[in-house]
Amino acid sequence: MKKHLLFLLVILFLSSCGSNTTIVNSWRDPKITVAQEQFKKVLVVVLVKDEASRRVAENRIAASNAIFKTSYQYLNETTKQLTQEQKLKILQDENFDGVVTMRLVSKDKETTYVPGTYTGMYYGGFDGLYSGMYGYGFGNWYGMYSPAFYDPGYYQETTSYMVETNIFSLKDNKLIWTGTTKSEYVTDLGQTVDAIMQAVVKEMRKDGSLPPK
Repeated sequence: MKKHLLFLLVILFLSSCGSNTTIVNSWRDPKITVAQEQFKKVLVVVLVKDEASRRVAENRIAASNAIFKTSYQYLNETTKQLTQEQKLKILQDENFDGVVTMRLVSKDKETTYVPGTYTGMYYGGFDGLYSGMYGYGFGNWYGMYSPAFYDPGYYQETTSYMVETNIFSLKDNKLIWTGTTKSEYVTDLGQTVDAIMQAVVKEMRKDGSLPPK
């Protein structure tokens, strides 16, 4: 019984350490795949208000593959006043052939009720110790079992983050893949970015944008 309890605690601890991220919806260009583009240099653009968070997220993605380059190196305060055409020219001059963008679509809070649980230790007791309780009064029985008899319910507030990820081809100047993910139990920005990218890659393998693993 102690082994089962320890295993459950480990599972709960691990599940609380990172975010739970799933794909909500996605779309791909039916005429071309991400694999066919054969990107060699891809700009990573994370659209968030906080500059520090932007850099953490972009650095995280850039660290996963050498073809990814952070946008804050090229699109920053010095290029803020430039036109769209001028910004695109910078990327073309730097030989970028693709862009990955990520932006927070919404942040929602949901309150759910988690019902209480009955431990079910009335029969059998602790490893058969119940057999030794015959002849004892109610006070002895209740004193032994009541602490673990019922775990009361509680309300739990969960914050979910909807994030849109887009992949653009600069060669054709068009969107070729887009997907929205939902992340819950977010405790670390870097780990959440990793989870989003893993979910995106998994979905692209599923819809044929990338070859099967």
